[in-house]
This record gives sequence, C-alpha cells and structure tokens, in this order.
Amino acid sequence: MTPKPDYRTIVVGTDGSALATPTVWRAASLAAHNEADLVIVCAYGDLSRRDEARNVATLGGDTRVGLVTGRAAAGTALDTAVSLAGQAGATVAAALLVDGDPATALLATARERSADLLVVGALRDTGIAERLLGTVATEVVRRADCEVLIVRPRA
Repeated sequence: MTPKPDYRTIVVGTDGSALATPTVWRAASLAAHNEADLVIVCAYGDLSRRDEARNVATLGGDTRVGLVTGRAAAGTALDTAVSLAGQAGATVAAALLVDGDPATALLATARERSADLLVVGALRDTGIAERLLGTVATEVVRRADCEVLIVRPRA
C-alpha cells in the first residue's frame, strides 16, 4: 500500500476569479486534512494603457491570465481567499500580495517556503493566445520543484 502524501506546506494562488474559489477550497481542504500550513499568493500589476490596447488589439483579449490589476483588487481577492480557507479549517500561515507575474510569484514563494505542494487553477478550454504564450498552470508545472495539483472547474 502506498503511503499518503505528508504535506507540511501548501502554496495556492488566487486571482479572485470564479476559478479561484474551488482552487483555494481544494488547497485549504488538503491543508486542513494534513494539518499543513497554507500560504496564499495573489500576484498583481498594472499595464499601461498603451500595453493594454496592444494586448487587446493583437491577441483579442486579456493576456494577463492570473494577474490581478491593481493592489486594491488583489487585496480584496486575497481577503476572500483567506476567509474561504478559514471556512475549510485551514491554518493560513501567510497571505501574500506580490507585484509581478503570477507563475513567477507562485514558484518563488513555493521555493522560499519549501512547499510540498503547489495548487493552481486551470481552465478547460484555452484560446490560441494562451496556447502560444502559456498559462500560469503550464509554467508552474514546467518549473516547480514540488508536486503540483491542477484544479479544473467542473463541467
């Protein structure tokens, strides 16, 4: 019989989207079950109006998948995730606002905290731009030093 994983530190990303709720809930439930510390990360940033227009004109949509625009919105997303984690019975060891790229923020936090598990959400159907540029989940899976759990929305 294979022993179950013994997670001590779990890192999860949130962006305040509809997908963030099941992602944070899954990470928090695992943290509570394993009596592990939960670290919640919300990456944020701002694009100039010129960069925003270029992204929309060139790619037909927002390429900042997982990136919350502005510190205030990121703070709200983070507060919501902390509340949800508490409802799931998890111990939130840290709730971090990180100015920068979501994948980089998650990977750096996982390394700094010696995480055993990194939890991210992923959409079922991605557009051509995301396939060409990569998503947060894709980058995390490629570069993580620990186990990665991908949470997908239910159909």
